[in-house]
Amino acid sequence: MADVSNPWTTRLAPATSPAPADRPYVPAPTTGPDRPQPGAVPPPTEGQLPIRLLNPLPSYTGPWWWWVGCHGGAGVSTLAATIPGGVDAARAWPAPPPPGSARVVLVARTHAAGLRAAQAAARQWASGTLPPGIHLLGLVLIADAPGRLPRPLRDLVRLISGGVPRTWLLPWVEALRLGEPPSRVALPAEYTRLATDLHHIAYDRGGSYA
Repeated sequence: MADVSNPWTTRLAPATSPAPADRPYVPAPTTGPDRPQPGAVPPPTEGQLPIRLLNPLPSYTGPWWWWVGCHGGAGVSTLAATIPGGVDAARAWPAPPPPGSARVVLVARTHAAGLRAAQAAARQWASGTLPPGIHLLGLVLIADAPGRLPRPLRDLVRLISGGVPRTWLLPWVEALRLGEPPSRVALPAEYTRLATDLHHIAYDRGGSYA
């Protein structure tokens, strides 16, 4: 029987370290659709994130991307402090005035509640119910505890990763739990890889915000 690919059940590609300077940069592979699928994916019945209209300036400009926490305590403040280029969207979809665009990176923890919140946000985007101009770059999942995820959570990660353009998994960092400022913590290579991927994706899309 032929294997039929389901964009909501695609397996998550393993995380890789940044490419050495003497090798060409290879962006993180896509794991799911890069645009909404109106009609194919219904919006979630609960857990939808609010939509925040951005200031309609005559010539709109903004950050390279917005971090959108899918739930409280997702880790947005840590990412904003360690990876330049993004701004905290305060747990809301940033809707730009036409014809502007807003690049979004969803953020969630890997516990059950965090993954369910990420799934709801992913379905909200995929359903096509968001205002035009919102472009989802991917989903960042930050470990909620040290060690390997239990199988039910791993399965849920695979399911969600098939419904968003890219998924990045960031490991547990004990120093951050103990209150060390992110600027003083030696972060794992996955953080560097995330920063590299996001800046390449942002720059490759025309080198400008709109």
